[in-house]
Parts: sequence; C-alpha cells; structure tokens
Amino acid sequence: MKYWPISLLFILLGVSRSAEAQTYTISGKVVDEEGFSLYRATVFLVKGGNTEELDPSALVIKADKRVETDENGMYSLEGIEPGRFTISAFYSGKSLKTRDIEVSSDLDIDFTLTILESIAEDIIIEGAQQKTFGITKLRSVEGVGIYEAKKSEVVVVEDITANLATNNSRQVYAKVAGLNIWESDGAGVQLGIGGRGLSPNRNSNFNTRQNGYDISADALGYPESYYTPPIQGVKRIEIIRGAASLQYGTQFGGVLNFIFKEGPEDKPFEFQTTQSTGSFGLFSSFNSFGGTIDNGKLSYYGFYQYKRSNGFRPNSSLDQHTAYASVKYKVTPKLSIKPEYTFSSYLAQQPGGLTDAQFESNARQSNRERNWFNVDWNLFSLTGDYVFSPQTTLNSRFFGLVAGRNAVGNLGRIDRLDFGGNRDLLKDDFRNWGNETRLIHRYGFLNSVSVFLVGTRYYSGFTIRQQGDGSAGSDADFNYLNPDNLEGSDFDLPSRNASVFIENIFNVTPQFSITPGVRFEYINTEANGFFRNTVRDLAGNILLDERINEDRSNERSFVFFGLGLSYKTKRNLEVYANFSQNYRAINFNDIRVNVGSLQVDPNISDERGFNIELGARGSASNVLSYDVSLFHLSYQDRIGTVLRTEPNPLFNNLVNRTFRFRTNVADASIYGIESYAELDLYKLFFDKFSATRVSVFSNIALITATYANSDENGVEGNEVELVPDINLKTGVTVSRSNLEVSYQFSFVGEQFSDATNAIRTPSAIEGIIPSYHVMDISAKYTVGRYRLEAGVNNLSDNVYFTRRATGYPGPGILPSDGRNAYITVGVNF
Repeated sequence: MKYWPISLLFILLGVSRSAEAQTYTISGKVVDEEGFSLYRATVFLVKGGNTEELDPSALVIKADKRVETDENGMYSLEGIEPGRFTISAFYSGKSLKTRDIEVSSDLDIDFTLTILESIAEDIIIEGAQQKTFGITKLRSVEGVGIYEAKKSEVVVVEDITANLATNNSRQVYAKVAGLNIWESDGAGVQLGIGGRGLSPNRNSNFNTRQNGYDISADALGYPESYYTPPIQGVKRIEIIRGAASLQYGTQFGGVLNFIFKEGPEDKPFEFQTTQSTGSFGLFSSFNSFGGTIDNGKLSYYGFYQYKRSNGFRPNSSLDQHTAYASVKYKVTPKLSIKPEYTFSSYLAQQPGGLTDAQFESNARQSNRERNWFNVDWNLFSLTGDYVFSPQTTLNSRFFGLVAGRNAVGNLGRIDRLDFGGNRDLLKDDFRNWGNETRLIHRYGFLNSVSVFLVGTRYYSGFTIRQQGDGSAGSDADFNYLNPDNLEGSDFDLPSRNASVFIENIFNVTPQFSITPGVRFEYINTEANGFFRNTVRDLAGNILLDERINEDRSNERSFVFFGLGLSYKTKRNLEVYANFSQNYRAINFNDIRVNVGSLQVDPNISDERGFNIELGARGSASNVLSYDVSLFHLSYQDRIGTVLRTEPNPLFNNLVNRTFRFRTNVADASIYGIESYAELDLYKLFFDKFSATRVSVFSNIALITATYANSDENGVEGNEVELVPDINLKTGVTVSRSNLEVSYQFSFVGEQFSDATNAIRTPSAIEGIIPSYHVMDISAKYTVGRYRLEAGVNNLSDNVYFTRRATGYPGPGILPSDGRNAYITVGVNF
C-alpha cells in the first residue's frame, strides 16, 4: 500500500478526464500584412456572434475566452461548447479583425492584421485567459504605466499552487529571480523581501503599493510595510526592478505592487469563502464578495479575513483582522471613479531572538514572554480615470494612511535573561496623504505608434515617534508610565515630497524601441523633538540624565535620468537593456533611534547610485518561458551598521567599549546574473495544446558584492551584507484538468549580516547567516464550485534561520518554521 498516493493521483486524473463535456477546438495563425507571424496577438471569443457589439473605441472588450499566439503566430482556443460566437484577433498598432462563426466541430481560422489608418488606444480585453506558468511580464504599456525595456515580473496568483493562507512568500515568489526572503514570520503577517544586495527588512527597499498607491508606513521617511495584503484576495503581484525609479521615485529595489481581485463582470453578486487550518494552531477564514450591477456601470468587491496562530515557538501567538472594500462606478462613458478602503489590525506576541548557542541547542525555545507588537492600519484611496480620446487617458489617485504600530518588551541583549522590571515601549503614529496623476498619450512617429507619459506626485507624511518606559507586567499594555516625561525620546517627523516625471517610448521600427526618461524630485525631511542621554553605572545607578532637544531639517532637490532599449525578434525573443539612476533618502531611523547600543552618525547623508541591466526573455509555443539578465547595481554612500570601539567614560576612559554605529559605510558594487526558465515537458513531447501540464522550473541568481571607498576600519574589500552568492529555487508542477500538484526546492547560500563581516558576536545581532535548503509540496483540486488545497512546508523539517534582528522582534537569531502542514476548503456561491 505504500504506492497508494500515486494510485489515487491517477484515479483522480481519470475521473476528471471522464467528466469533461463534448467541446471543440478553434486554432489558426495570425500574421501581418507582409505575412510575418505576430507573437502575442490576442485571439478571443464573445458569445452571440454579433460583430456590431465589438466597438474598439470603447477600449474595453469583455471576452468569454482568450488566448495569445506563440512565436509562430499560432493559437488554439480549447474547450469551446457548441454555439454562435464572434472570434476576433487584435495586436497593438494593428486593426481589430472579427468574424461571426458557428461552432459545431473543430475549426481552423487564420487572421491577417493590417496597420491602423489612425492612431488608437490599445484595446483592453477582459475575460477568461489561458493558464500561465504562474509568472509572466508586463506589457510595454499597461494602463498609465510604461514598462518597455524594463525587467518586470508578474506573479499570477490563481496559476500558482502554494500555501496562500499564510502568504508563504518562499512559494508565492518562487519564480521571481534573485529575491532574498526573510522567513521569520510564519503566519505571513509581515512580508520581508529584498534583492540585489538590498535588505529584506519589511520591503523597505521596494516602493510597496496596492492597486498603484502606497501602503508603507511613510513612503519617504519610514518606507517599511507593517501591513501585507492577503494573497487570497490578490489577483497578481507586479515587480519592476531598479529602472522603475523614473516613474515611482526613490528606492533602489524598484516597485512591488499588489493588484486586488475584482467582482465578476457577469453576476450581480458572488460570494466565496475559504477556510484553512494548519500546524501550530493556524486558522484562517477568508471571505469575499463582489459583482456588477446597473447594466455594468457599477462593480464592487470586498473581503474580510480573520487569522490566528500559536506560532512555531512559544510566546508567538497572533490574532489578525483584515478587511477591504472597493466600488468602481462609470459616471460617464469616459469618466470612472473608484474609492477603496483597507483595514488591518493585529496583535502578535514576540518570542525574541536567540544566540547562536541557543539556536544550536534548541531552535524552538523562547526567552522572552513579555514582548508584544500591535498594528492598526487604515488605508484610503480614490482613483479617477478619464478618457479624452482613444489616444489620451488621464489617471489621478488620491491616497491616505491613518495608522499606528506599538512595540513593548525587553529590547536588551538576548544573551541576558529577562528578570522583569519596566519594559521598553515604542509607539509610532502615521498620518500621510498624497496624490499621483498621470497622463498617457499615443501619437504617430516613423510610421508607427509611440507613447508619451507625464506624471506628477505630491506626498505629505507626518509621523509621531515616541519611546519610553512601559509597564513591568507581561500583558500587551501599550501605555507609558510617564507619558509627560518620556525616558527615551519624543519626535515629530514630517516629510514632504514633490516630483515630476516623463517617459517616452519611441518605436523606431516595429522591432526596435528607445525609451528615455527623466524625473525631478523635491524632498524635505524634518525631525523636531528630544531624546534623553542617560548613563548608568554597572549597578544601574544613574550617573547622567540629560534631555537633548533637536530641530533638524534636510531640504534638497535633484534630477535623475534613465534610458531603455528593446529589440524584439520575430521568433519571440526580446533583448532589453536599461540604465537608470537611483536615489534613497535617509529615513527616520537614520536620523534618530534609541535601541540598545546603536548610535547614529549625525552627519549621515542620502544614498545615490544607478542600475544597469542587459537581458533576454521570451517564450516558445506555450512550452518554454525564460528571462535571463545581467545587472550591475552601484550603491554609493550605502548606509549600514559597523562595530566601533572607543574609551568608556564610565571607567575614566581606561577601558574601551564596543557599540554599533549607523553611518554611510562605503560604496557598494554589486554584480550578478538572474535567470528564470520553465519548460512544460508534457507539451514538449506529447501535445503542446493540451491542458495537461508537467512543467519544470529553475530560478537562480549568482551575485557578487563588495565594499569600496570606505572611511571605516575593516570594511573596504568586505562582502556586502545580506547578499547570498547563490540563490536557487527549482521545482516541478503536474496538473491535469482539476488537479494540480507542485513541489519546490530552495537553496540559499551563506551571507553576512553586517558590513564588518563578523562571524559571531555575543549579542547574535551580527554574524554569519549559514546556507540553508528547504522543500515544499502543495496540491489543489477543484470540482465545480468546491476547491480543496493541502500541503506541507519545510518537508524535511530543516532547522535554519534567515535573519538576525537588530531590534524588534529580536534582537538575535529568528528561527524559521519547522515542518508544518495546512489544508484549505473553499466554496463559491
């Protein structure tokens, strides 16, 4: 009976195949007026067979089925039930071709598309689409954004098999090359991803957005994300690398944008419920609703998720609530508006970090039971779209944040026991708002269509940051003992940002394009408040207690540039290259923070640099997909933490003390290759149009990063921290009709945690992060309105960690979760 899982798999495959109804296939070829094959032309079906209903000037066409052509211009629409349809073919810059058909057998239909006699907007075709490998790329123009010649990756959530109940980032982002992922949060509350030598700390090196607007605490002064959208409510995740700086502003990592699902277009109401349970007391209930009414003028979508967990380690409980609601209303045929609201609140107990010795003896232990973390997040957005003409569209979005995060506990060194007493309490309140407006226009240039984009952004942030003594208890008490005389600090931290940006795609030939861009930035960050300098002797007696007032302002403006080149062959190969300057403003943590022995350089300055990329990407027939790129990231005046030693005044300067110092450490030079490829073996050897899939993928990044031009002792020539030399993810997916099973193997090489390349320290904040490997397996089965998912993460129960925390939720080593399982049941109504 040891082979019963394999037997059950084949039984399910057989049952699902026998349940298939009698359907037909429409296939053919799409070429241009000169007979050349058109790759990624869209062929789609609309029920009813009335071509008069297809109006290209309407910009949006609702399709019942759609597919894109392969590199030979071939397409295949499968599973078509008998009836009357309109079949259409569309390609950007070409005329829309339509034909009425009657389906009662397999059909072979070819299309020849001719150049437009007048410039028109790209038609947006909505509706069912062919299944992807789970990842694709952005088109050259998407909505009011330009992505020509940029490295972009789009995770298509419905096409992946993963533990979505816990937002398992190792699985969700498995096919995005080179991401370094912190896995210290097993419930998926806070996402931590970085790439190309950038810290994963709460996505702070990505411009993190939701439906195009900011969701981080303070996009300029404190760009950390304490709220992560539930992946079960997400349609796709867009990642644009460093060249995104021209359109989205500062941050070396690029943009991470979560696009939410929307209500069905053909139903007035739909309700979906998904219930999940798993190891370590996990329970997640995700419930969504949506629909379209008023003859298609009004659509709506919303969800509510409740999640709780006991955690992998003691003192790791979680209780979380997340809700979202949106309404899209077409005021006129040209004007639509969309208000959105998001709420997230959670309370988490933090088990603290571990020393190296503690981790090696028992990775599941916890030495902190009085540490708590609380977040309340309220996001608002109002988006308006106005179509002046088929060539010109205006988009304007207002967004705002009212939020707070509170942390209470013992922040002292983890190699020292918590003997009770008053706890450290840190509180941040965020009040931010902004507007981003974009105008995109298509115009004729060199017998082709070029695209011009201009945009403006204004952002106003206001953060209140306080630190002082909290209660001596063990509960989640976020009240100060002396709110009118804080023992730590009290700062108002306002920030303002205004910018203007321009990009233009010049389609020099149908194959070759040039995309230059420029951005102007104005930034002003301030710090107004006080901090206390308290010195104690070894017995804890206060030797010095002084209040130091600060009133600092840093105003600056600058311009940076970028250029992209793209060449597309007729065999579906695109060679792309880009250069883009980058900039990262110093944030509030860089100005002032009182945590342990950390000191901040008062002369710390902004970081500058640039990204260069050269890559090749494409696909072959629906069988192979790939993207391989070389990159160089120049990171000047990189901010980091080093260990410094100086005479200790407590001992009349006769004894030295060692402390952590945050400053502009050095210039970082980072080189690497990022590659992703996926091959469907079943389609390669049997039937390339079959719905059956046996695909193997490999995602590998090889990176080298070193420091240069440093004024700090022992830094120049060191390896840049948080840069594993190898980052590999590979796996296989088997799917047949309603059943899909996926296996994944991950390996991440050794990396340092600080610029001094310390091997091990008593505090465990600095030191090696050893290489590790981990395996995951997931499956999902769908029958009608019902869906069943299950899986096991960390299949081999490997003991490893990905992060050494400097403060919350540590300090010290934060172990990753051991082997855990989950099961999910979903129903659509």
